[in-house]
Amino acid sequence: MLNTAQAHDFADEIREEIESNRIQLPTLPEVALQVRDAVESDSTDAETIARMVANDAALSARLLQVANSPLYRGRNEIDSIRHAVTRLGLKMVRSLVVSLAMKQIFQATSDALDHQFRQVWDDSLQIAAISRVLAGNVSQLENEQAMLGGLIHNIGALPILTKLDERYGFEADPQMIDSLIADLAPEIGSRILHHWNFSEALANIPSACYDLSYDPGPAPTYADIVLVARLQNLAAKTGCEDDWSNIPAFAKIGVEPEVVIVNMEGPAEEIAEVRTMLEG
Repeated sequence: MLNTAQAHDFADEIREEIESNRIQLPTLPEVALQVRDAVESDSTDAETIARMVANDAALSARLLQVANSPLYRGRNEIDSIRHAVTRLGLKMVRSLVVSLAMKQIFQATSDALDHQFRQVWDDSLQIAAISRVLAGNVSQLENEQAMLGGLIHNIGALPILTKLDERYGFEADPQMIDSLIADLAPEIGSRILHHWNFSEALANIPSACYDLSYDPGPAPTYADIVLVARLQNLAAKTGCEDDWSNIPAFAKIGVEPEVVIVNMEGPAEEIAEVRTMLEG
């Protein structure tokens, strides 16, 4: 059983590994890196991305599935990768590629770890869906980029959960595990995303979305979106009625602090549709 003293020692050990750059970070699959980098290049077209995706059977099937889903379905069913890429758009393809890659990274070595991973992944999917819907009302930000920000916001939990499973097998109070993740995951998450060479607008999300005073300037950011989405998800799950009126992110993305959009007809349906699309 993991006691309080062991939890403190575990946290100190993780911090030491972070500072000495010895912490084991997950690796993003090669195809995900290729597609992400290609999408960020001005000269990339749908044909180029389609050729990359075609090398991965699971990814190809996923893109075709989403391209024919209710969110994107046109008059005719699509059966070619190039047409799927064209219909979805390069930014959406990038988000789906990273999403599938992350789902593969969330592979557990024990039943207990699998349960923990599923909880983190489930929250990430919901927050990604909420983020995409919230970004639809912010003209300066892209829906797909916001969705990707929601997916990766708690990526730092992975190394912590894996190490806990190796060391203690999750014989610990769930609240203690949650506390360790809340304490350590933001910094680890930012390190992972920098390690994966994500843009700073996304790489700062794991730490910024947990900082309620986060306010780098008047322009809305993807971290603002994910911060609000995280609180919206928390409110919907727990029914908490905390005062969010002093949190800058709400005003910057135009959401009333007392409104929980997850419970509103319209946004709730859209969130559910995005969630279904991501789950596959």
